[in-house]
Amino acid sequence: MPYMCPVCGFPDLYEPPRTEGCGGSYEICPCCGFQFGVTDDDLEISYEQWRQQWIEGGMVWWSPSRKPPPGWDPVEQLRNLSKGK
Repeated sequence: MPYMCPVCGFPDLYEPPRTEGCGGSYEICPCCGFQFGVTDDDLEISYEQWRQQWIEGGMVWWSPSRKPPPGWDPVEQLRNLSKGK
């Protein structure tokens, strides 16, 4: 079951970003580069702050090894995030 990144809306994370009682998954979103449990807990950067940095940086795909899905559109992806899809 894929999970959505609460930062950028990427819909295919392998694990839930956070779980009750266990904290962050330590998975890194291949799209925006946010690492759950590190970027938020250790570095104290909020989802909103990271999202703004990612947008201001041009919404560039982060992962060099995991390629974006065919037809990837970061603007549409953010729209889906705001819709909760």
